[in-house]
Amino acid sequence: MTDGKPISVQHVITGLSTGGAEMMLLKLLSGFRSDVTSSVISLSDSGTIGPAISRLGVSVDSLGMARAIPDPLKLFALTRRMRHVNPDLVQGWMNHGNLMSTLAALGSRRSLPVLWNIRQTVYDLARERRVTAMVIRLCARLSGQPAAIIYNSVAGADQHEALGYRHDKRVILPNGFDAEVFRPDPGARGRLRSELGLSPDSLLIGLIARYHPMKDHAGFLKAAAVVRRSHPLANFVLAGKGVTSDQPVLVNAIHDEGLEGSVFLLGERKDTPRINAALDIACSSSAWGEGFSNSIGEAMSCAVPCVVTDIGDSAYLIAKSGISVAASNPEIFARALVELLDAGTERRSAMGKAARQRVEAEFSIGTVVHRYEALYREHVARSRSE
Repeated sequence: MTDGKPISVQHVITGLSTGGAEMMLLKLLSGFRSDVTSSVISLSDSGTIGPAISRLGVSVDSLGMARAIPDPLKLFALTRRMRHVNPDLVQGWMNHGNLMSTLAALGSRRSLPVLWNIRQTVYDLARERRVTAMVIRLCARLSGQPAAIIYNSVAGADQHEALGYRHDKRVILPNGFDAEVFRPDPGARGRLRSELGLSPDSLLIGLIARYHPMKDHAGFLKAAAVVRRSHPLANFVLAGKGVTSDQPVLVNAIHDEGLEGSVFLLGERKDTPRINAALDIACSSSAWGEGFSNSIGEAMSCAVPCVVTDIGDSAYLIAKSGISVAASNPEIFARALVELLDAGTERRSAMGKAARQRVEAEFSIGTVVHRYEALYREHVARSRSE
């Protein structure tokens, strides 16, 4: 329970380029009621998401910190900003945002509840950048400081707690999806195929993910080559930041797998609802690091069946509406794709409908926003009563 007063929340996030955490922050800010006022500080720059947040009437400040290097001078700037805003609660986002928000709150000279928000899994610290691994270890030591640690996946919570994060701080809040924005669109199928120069009956398999080794685009392309042997009408759409013909790893993999003409690199797009709705199958091929996949939830909301690797909570997310396989095994991934293609249009449609129903019932953005608001109010009320 709260005292009925409005609450002010200061969000501190590592950066605002397009990504799962950044998009989730945007969706939350769009959904909060008027008695929850927000401001955002990006440790780096305003990126692609900052302007969209500003259009909501939410102030966005950028500290200009290099992405991977904590800067004491920026910490002082953050502390000054926090004193000026005087929020009721601070919400950190991602490793650097969590660390900096905690240190700044300690320097703000007042008792201020800080919540961390962890959006990743950590299968192997050796795969992380050295500074990021250092921050993860440091946050484990400081994990008694935040009032709560929000994870978007059970797998992420388990793995961080194995590294020393406090179990008693755990709160699981999954990603939420806007089923009005991401929805079935019968006309999208023909429009995207026309744009790509494909015939209307072409099969289209999609992977929407920024370019990063953990997303395993190379493994996905190996699986695509296997699929093409039995389904020559299958084509593949890859979209996301860095997924362009300027990325030599992707271009070389397409050439090596003999996939020229059947793989389309679309880069970062603003029309992902339309792209998702045009797919026959959506995929997540992540080898590690995935927490709770936004791209898969969005595809499910568009009534598209999915094939995912069992990383993070992806298998839990799709449940029986798709197929989950072991990571880093292109042959097994290809087998799952072929299974869905062989199942036919009617079976894929039924699975897609089940996927959308699951999103509407369990992961609607309205439900998730309400749970964040309730958590914020709980900790603000506790702070005001102390």
